Amino acid sequence: MKVAAIGDAHLGRSYYSFTSPDGVNRRELDFEESFTRAVELALAQSPDLIVWLGDIFDHPRPTYRSFRVAQRALTRIREHGVPVVVITGNHDTPRLPGTGSPYSALADTFGEFHFAHRMAYERFDLPGLAVHAVPQMLTVESSLDALAEADGNRSGDRTNLLLTHPRVPQVEPRHADINEIEVDAGRLRSDLVLLGHYHFHAKVAKGIWYAGSTDTFSFADDPEVPKGIAVLDTETGEFRHVALGGQRPLVTLDTVHALGLSPAEVGALVLDRASTAPEGAVARLYVEGVDPEAWRLIDLEAVRHVAGQALLLKIEPTFAGTTSEVQLVALDAMPAQWSRYVEQQTDLVGYDRDRLRDLGTEYLSRAVEGALD
Repeated sequence: MKVAAIGDAHLGRSYYSFTSPDGVNRRELDFEESFTRAVELALAQSPDLIVWLGDIFDHPRPTYRSFRVAQRALTRIREHGVPVVVITGNHDTPRLPGTGSPYSALADTFGEFHFAHRMAYERFDLPGLAVHAVPQMLTVESSLDALAEADGNRSGDRTNLLLTHPRVPQVEPRHADINEIEVDAGRLRSDLVLLGHYHFHAKVAKGIWYAGSTDTFSFADDPEVPKGIAVLDTETGEFRHVALGGQRPLVTLDTVHALGLSPAEVGALVLDRASTAPEGAVARLYVEGVDPEAWRLIDLEAVRHVAGQALLLKIEPTFAGTTSEVQLVALDAMPAQWSRYVEQQTDLVGYDRDRLRDLGTEYLSRAVEGALD
């Protein structure tokens, strides 16, 4: 059986204060477009099964806009007659049982598809394949219990495929994330295993792979590694990553080595590098060994102007052995920065994260409007 796997799409992820002409956060729209293309790419592989490996949504309470993107994708798959198995991830699982899940509504609408979203192990039998789905749990202990149940429920006459969404320590972590569940690879006992959570595709061990995300979140994701989908042949065990093009480029410009240069020379080099930022890119520029006095004379407005073709230019200067980061972001970016801050917090269990984010965004927006008046 040919399985096409789609990893972390994070529909609803928005950051930076840039919007499309119709008012949608530009990066949020990027993630929607990448996910939609990933679904089409998966269908183009003529799969026998499509699996979603968690964190399709960036929040357990996605916006109507994000929900409709996922709904349209499932409708598109339904039109092709391909079965689907979906598990939840650490971002799109409710923090408190009983608060409801976006996948419950999708499961009601797409009854022919298989959803593992109730914080419990589920097995789905398909021709020649037993799919063991372990969605995101609230604790490591419950995750290990579910994995043990999946191990004990393996089929003797079908290929066993395990789907789950942990952080595996055998793979070098690129970042810490909210509500992660860490599981040793030795606990992932099945014939074949497909994983969500990490945003880059990787082989963990024999028969165990991360599918990766459909778009690049940050420079920590290693923008040089292509995003896309995974395709697994359950009969031969062959795994391949299929690259997905069209994502917004994240580019590191040529470093400015400023040690010993005059303020005018540093300024000229920074302007020159900024002018090379590709159109629409998120770009960063390192300025190493710059004198603090010389840095204070840099005309950041001029830099912003020459880099105007990019979505964003981040300048990261190094001063005498210390590092700080300067982002050319307008004052009205503060609400988006607050939203990112809230999403990075790991100690909000029991609190309404969405309400905290929305209240802070509202207050900051008012403050920014007052400051700009």
